[in-house]
Amino acid sequence: MTTLAYDRNIVRSLSVAVSMSTMLLAVTPAMADSIEAGKAKAASCTVCHGANGIAQMPGAPNLAGQQSVYTIEQLKNYRSGKRPNEIMNVIAKPLSDADIADLAVWFESIKLEPLPR
Repeated sequence: MTTLAYDRNIVRSLSVAVSMSTMLLAVTPAMADSIEAGKAKAASCTVCHGANGIAQMPGAPNLAGQQSVYTIEQLKNYRSGKRPNEIMNVIAKPLSDADIADLAVWFESIKLEPLPR
């Protein structure tokens, strides 16, 4: 491969990476609606996981800032019983895929700010 072809491949790869990053960072109106829907649906989650995804009960995980792909997978596992938990299996059972997606984007959208000790 010539140096010129190598440089073009690098530029092309960087261009694709920048385009993908821009797409991922953009919050579309549909995504904003999904975040708001997830926030409304998360009302029943607040007892254990807190109003802003910071757990209020010992043993309950913080959900604020959690990647949506992880939250989606875990809620589907609770719903199916693949991941056993007496409380979460009951809570997740009636959730639709859309409900789960909305909840996941809501919790992912919560920004955490580290504080110095």
